[in-house]
Amino acid sequence: MSEKFSALTQLTEDEMMFKDMVYKFAEEQVKPHSAEMDRDGNFRPELIKQFFDLGLMGIEIPEQYGGTGSSFFMSILAIEALAMIDASAAIYVDVQNTLVNNALLRWADDSLKKKYFPQLASQKLGAYALSEAGSGSDAFALKARAEEKADHYILNGQKMWITNGGEAELFIVFANARPEAGYKGITAFLIEKGFPGFSVGKKEDKLGIRASSTCELILDNCVVPKENVIGEVGKGYKVAIETLNEGRIGIGAQMLGISNAALNYAMQYSKERQQFGKNLAEFQAIQFQIADMATQLEAARLLVYNAARLKDARQDFLKEAAMAKIFSSRAAEKITSQVLEIYGGYGYTKEYPVEKLYRDAKIGQIYEGTSNMQLQTIAKYLLFK
Repeated sequence: MSEKFSALTQLTEDEMMFKDMVYKFAEEQVKPHSAEMDRDGNFRPELIKQFFDLGLMGIEIPEQYGGTGSSFFMSILAIEALAMIDASAAIYVDVQNTLVNNALLRWADDSLKKKYFPQLASQKLGAYALSEAGSGSDAFALKARAEEKADHYILNGQKMWITNGGEAELFIVFANARPEAGYKGITAFLIEKGFPGFSVGKKEDKLGIRASSTCELILDNCVVPKENVIGEVGKGYKVAIETLNEGRIGIGAQMLGISNAALNYAMQYSKERQQFGKNLAEFQAIQFQIADMATQLEAARLLVYNAARLKDARQDFLKEAAMAKIFSSRAAEKITSQVLEIYGGYGYTKEYPVEKLYRDAKIGQIYEGTSNMQLQTIAKYLLFK
């Protein structure tokens, strides 16, 4: 899978070896099941176990808790490599690392880290539950409530469109513990699947990333110990916003993988498919399309890698993360659409892989902040910061 990169996207030897290792694993273990998982809308549990065995689910978790103690950038490389084979596979690793683990790394106290990081690094999948039926882009309009008791909270409400919801055993859930304070009452809780009053509801039947579960969560007098509050009561809005900034870079990495796979298929097919007595690759129109797609991909990679490097360097990356997400998701939609057209009628059938890439790409402009929300973030940063 080794490729040539510009100076700004050049990887160190260790980074390239890691990315190649993840890609090879995905090619050998995930790819043979990809079409079946997409058709059935289910991800094979043994593959998730293999993610844990490879250390892909605790990339930034410190070694003292059983993680690999590596960087955020390495998480991005793993997500990108997996997405080149199957975007659904990439999502399981993405949510675990960029949302769940990252939120706990920054906001959880030592007791929570000591209790849950070993589980997240070795066996338990996590999920991030912010969205509700009436609070998507307007995330702080959430209706879930948390009522304080002596040594615990009682949570009531519903969460919607929760990625990894079907397989996860640990959930970061946001509810308002002080509704009179508005968004400043929102609090983050770490909930175990077995807590009383917690259940997983409807699983969504989706256009793309079909093997990645997206579920409703039901909180019906759910009992959560006070020690499972992440950060401070009423500071959940900060946990949510700042964690999603990191998550957007992960979405960008997914889009890189999808775009790269599509471009590779286009180049291969154009050298094999003949029309009018010559290969498609010999037609200037096809050459120009491939050149344009390669340029879009390289530009997206620059933005995503730059945002990830800034995060690791502990520099401000808010604007860069939003730019990376919006540009890479737009590029993925454009590239996969062009590749499908290059395949012609074949591309529109499920016999060939490009229609799946096209379906998988669309979600990049929707989840973890729509494109309009990314534009708003960028504009506010430029105009009012």
